[in-house]
Amino acid sequence: MATTEVKPSASKNPKKPRHPSLAPKKDLKKKKKTKKSKALPFDNTVETNDQSDDAEQQPASASEQLSFFLKQLESAIGVRVSTLELDPIKDKFIVELSQKLDQNVSNLGEHIKMCYGTSWRETLCESEAVEGKVDPGNPSVLVVSSSALRSLELIRGLSSLTKQCPALKLFSKHLKVEEQVSLLKKRVNIGSGTPSRIKKLIDIEALGLSRLDMIVLDMHTDVKGFSLFTLPQVRDEFWDMYKTCFHQRVLEGSLRICLYGPKPPAPKLKNNKKQRQNQH
Repeated sequence: MATTEVKPSASKNPKKPRHPSLAPKKDLKKKKKTKKSKALPFDNTVETNDQSDDAEQQPASASEQLSFFLKQLESAIGVRVSTLELDPIKDKFIVELSQKLDQNVSNLGEHIKMCYGTSWRETLCESEAVEGKVDPGNPSVLVVSSSALRSLELIRGLSSLTKQCPALKLFSKHLKVEEQVSLLKKRVNIGSGTPSRIKKLIDIEALGLSRLDMIVLDMHTDVKGFSLFTLPQVRDEFWDMYKTCFHQRVLEGSLRICLYGPKPPAPKLKNNKKQRQNQH
């Protein structure tokens, strides 16, 4: 009968074999989820960090708004305002709005009212032309936006100021130039419209600028993320109008600019060089 040879154990006290653990194994390859930074409007070269949401809520100062506007001006039409030109007017250039009110449609009228102080009723609400002082067709405020629909929304936000003297619709959708010319033969305190139609009415001398004290530029972005400064064609039409009709008056200090709505954050300096190279 065959016998099997039993090999001796390697050690005198052999260890008991370990049973595999029944607990689920940890997935060491699993990575922590990281939050993606949201793209900010107006300047897609700006980088964000974990505190971006808090920073975005902070209102932009007048100097930050001025820097942003001048950067857009130079980028769009190559016009650069020198320090010598800027010094006398930099405190008037940008209208700094109250931080106590949100800059939305419903508060637009209240913001503009506060900009005029005690003279708001006489300047913005009266409906009768005054010979030698208030000529027909010469508004004190022009609200410029990227579309007719947005212009109408902003006009509704001005309803508290326009009961006696309605705001004039200065866009082309469903409105003929002849109709607007007829309405401009009366007193107008506030007009709201798009760059192309506003400039056309100025060019044919139907819309006057003798009383114009402030232009409100709507910074609202549409569903596609475009604004007055970024929507193709509208952007070009705006800067053409600004250069031709408003820039010299701004430099003289007789015209103020109000950027209404969400303001862009200050751009990071490290990206400026690349951006200039892309523009040239």
